[in-house]
Amino acid sequence: MASLFVWDGILGLRQRDAVARYYETVHIPEAGVMVWVVSVVLLVCGIAIIIGLKTRWAAAILAAFCLITAFAVHLPAGNDANMMHFYKNLVMAGGFLYLVAYGAGRFSIDGESG
Repeated sequence: MASLFVWDGILGLRQRDAVARYYETVHIPEAGVMVWVVSVVLLVCGIAIIIGLKTRWAAAILAAFCLITAFAVHLPAGNDANMMHFYKNLVMAGGFLYLVAYGAGRFSIDGESG
């Protein structure tokens, strides 16, 4: 699940102009700046979860990101494709909340479990 966010962060950094144009279409303010902020957050949090470093914090940030994106971007669009993305984001938020609650496990860098 975290690898999706790593990849999205990389794409955001590589295709800043295209992503900024998309952000403008969904009414995200300061789209040019937000591309950098969002891409770096997604990349850092995704990598943190994959390697098990500060997993609970990274998962909480990505859960919040998924919920905000679901309700602010995908739900208002009101078409079938966006509704699929809305539900996908809810499911991913649930997965990240599981990590918040139980941690990454004893074999992670954090070395923690439930």
